[in-house]
Amino acid sequence: MHKQPKFTRFTENVLSKYQIYNSIFTSLPFDSITNTGVLLPLFHEKCENGFANKKNPTEIVEDFFNAYQQNLTDEEKTKLLFRFIQYIERQVVLFDAIEDAAFADVNNMDGVGTMRNTKETAAQENKKEALQKHLEDFKVRIVLTAHPTQFYPGPVLGIITELAHAIEKNELLLINKLLAQLGKTPFFKHQKPSPFDEAVSLIWYLENVFYHSVSNTYNYIQSNIFDGKEIDNDIINLGFWPGGDRDGNPFVTTEITLNVAKRLKQMILKNYYKDIRILKKRLTFNGVEQHINELEKLLFDNSVNPDLNTMIPLDEFIERLKVIREIIITKHQSIYLEEITDYINKVRLFGYHFATLDIRQDSRVHHNVFSEIVTTLINNGSTIFPKNYLELTEDEQISILSKVEDNVDINIFENEMVTKTLGSIHAIKTIQQNNGVRGANRYIISNNQKAVNVMETFAMFNLCGFKHNITADIIPLFETVDDLVNAEGVMRKLYTNEAYMSHLKERGSKQTIMLGFSDGTKDGGYLMANWAIFQAKENLTKIAREFGIKVIFFDGRGGPPARGGGKTHQFYASLGPTIENEEIQLTVQGQTISSNFGTKDAAQYNIEQLLSAGISNELFSNSKHIVTDKETKIMSDLATTSYQSYCDFKNHPKFLPYLERMSTLKYYAKTNIGSRPSKRSSGNELNFSDLRAIPFVGSWSQLKQNVPGFYGVGTALKKYEDNGDFDTLKNLYNSSDFFKTLIGNCMMSLSKSFFELTQYMEKDEEFGEFWKIIYEEYLTTKRLILKLTDYTELMQSNKVGKASIQMRENIVLPLLTIQQFALINIQQLQKDPNTDPELIKVYEKMVTRSLFGNINASRNSA
Repeated sequence: MHKQPKFTRFTENVLSKYQIYNSIFTSLPFDSITNTGVLLPLFHEKCENGFANKKNPTEIVEDFFNAYQQNLTDEEKTKLLFRFIQYIERQVVLFDAIEDAAFADVNNMDGVGTMRNTKETAAQENKKEALQKHLEDFKVRIVLTAHPTQFYPGPVLGIITELAHAIEKNELLLINKLLAQLGKTPFFKHQKPSPFDEAVSLIWYLENVFYHSVSNTYNYIQSNIFDGKEIDNDIINLGFWPGGDRDGNPFVTTEITLNVAKRLKQMILKNYYKDIRILKKRLTFNGVEQHINELEKLLFDNSVNPDLNTMIPLDEFIERLKVIREIIITKHQSIYLEEITDYINKVRLFGYHFATLDIRQDSRVHHNVFSEIVTTLINNGSTIFPKNYLELTEDEQISILSKVEDNVDINIFENEMVTKTLGSIHAIKTIQQNNGVRGANRYIISNNQKAVNVMETFAMFNLCGFKHNITADIIPLFETVDDLVNAEGVMRKLYTNEAYMSHLKERGSKQTIMLGFSDGTKDGGYLMANWAIFQAKENLTKIAREFGIKVIFFDGRGGPPARGGGKTHQFYASLGPTIENEEIQLTVQGQTISSNFGTKDAAQYNIEQLLSAGISNELFSNSKHIVTDKETKIMSDLATTSYQSYCDFKNHPKFLPYLERMSTLKYYAKTNIGSRPSKRSSGNELNFSDLRAIPFVGSWSQLKQNVPGFYGVGTALKKYEDNGDFDTLKNLYNSSDFFKTLIGNCMMSLSKSFFELTQYMEKDEEFGEFWKIIYEEYLTTKRLILKLTDYTELMQSNKVGKASIQMRENIVLPLLTIQQFALINIQQLQKDPNTDPELIKVYEKMVTRSLFGNINASRNSA
């Protein structure tokens, strides 16, 4: 049991240790400029004092060189700034490693939100049987995505892990070597990774973290809540997008999809092989050895050669393990029973698939593909579709799509997108044969706007040989505010379709619906996106119950609050009985994977927090969770006001030019961190609808303005202040967990803002007034949130989170200064017709290189 307050533990185990190890790191000589580590603190001091005195980044950099490095040439100055960037990147890694090492000391692994606490609460309230019953159906699904917000290459991830272990054990000599290694290890990727490369990077977390954390959590539930009895529910599922997510990524092919599935199977078999080798050393008893040897050989052969395909069926594998367990119980006094039970649980949880590979494509691509399929089939003499199909109404098309079935030959299609799309559906069948049905059984339709979008996918499955026995869930993804509002009508049309309802009955009368926080915020602003999703969930729950369907919500969340991140588990705990919650499904991506699930302790803690959120909502909920009609009216008014404010801002003539010319938006594509293009169209002109949510949100984060996480909130709150009705909002804040969570996450966005960095823009002839609009909304939002919460400072009730943010922001302050210095120079050089283009390239490289440390330091900035 922890005796000291959490903040004290954080100070001692993280902040103090960082100061010690950072002093070692900055004294290590990595290069010809041996005093870089000495000069960086001096530059840092110049940055702090400079911004406090309202100096701009250029003045700060020039002041530093005039004070400490007067005799350097321009080229030498540039080299030193690049050295600073390299140092700061590695300081961020050091802080990451120290936080990871201290996770179990700082966080109470048995405290509120953990399974032990949940079990004890259930016992105190005499609800153990209710808890067991709930866990017989309840699930959490964590889906890893490859969206490009993770800047650490593989070797650096390895160093972070080793460094965290060394810090945990205070191994000073090893820490010194690892810090030196860190100084020499490149961070920059010279080539974009392929989707397969992305998959390999994320599989590292499956092998080294989730394999252990998921099974540890499951074992605890089985032992302590179900008293050792077998549970007919796997409770924790893992999903996987790299290699299956085709939305906007032309580099994902059928071959890559199949290779990723093969890799997933190979790596889970490899983990099973490692574990059975350990078991073999323990289970040296009569009657067991032959069983172990046979399984060991099968696992070795198939993990070394994934094309061998000689593994016995999964059910038989589990039965053989149960035979071993029975022998141990009946003949060997249950020695190592816990170990063999753990192994059986792992095989049940991860099967031969490790994680379910989801397939995703945009509805607009589907529509074009389907039009091409229909045209080609008609031209080839097929009578599956009437010749006037493309001219029919949506309802008439749905009627036809409900009935079609065939096993069309992909080779008759010349269109590459058609062959890729149909190829991915055939891949699902192949993966199910090789990895089991759980290997790939979900098809997500992004930008879903109409019922026909779902039925086109339904028909494509039936045209690819499934013939109305589709062993996969078809999942519409509603993203924009309009789509969220229309979602209920779309689902009603599907639920009244006999063929589709027949499919749902085959799938256990369950319908998964994905809701996109990222694009919702980009489209409608922070408050409206979150409220529109909340209301959509209520409406979709109501209509599903009307038709006897259990709806499952799959939340497309990013890292920051602006993309549905932040204190995620608090959102789930705040949902009431009007929203179906039998499962919690969410995407986890980029830095959020490494920050929340990067170590076994962190992963287990955050998995348990999600489980506990769903359980407490069902078992331990109170009246605070039920949103009243009055609260609904207030929330709708707040959302509408903020939406109008955000739309006015978004439609400002300087909105896109500001992002394009004053931010780092266009530099995201140059970082080579992800296989997917940074915008949807290939044209040169910037279009808002083409902007991907990640570079959009990330660019505001780099500016330290964090617009998507707060814009419109202040305006909405001010309406009530101006009307003398602010107490109404205070009452809402105190009575609604949902509203309180929204405000709490908004505070996080505000805490990561630093307008002093870009205050020089206030005087810009073109963008000065636009910058003031953003700054005024920031000041209004901050003032009124403090008034609403009765806080004197942001994040007042979360001292550890605030301290972590402040430390990270402090580390990267020089990096942000260098980035803005480079952007200012680019803008000035571009105005001069006689500028040396090579000089512009140097500053552009400086901007791109500075992205890495800033993103990694924020941990959830994009």
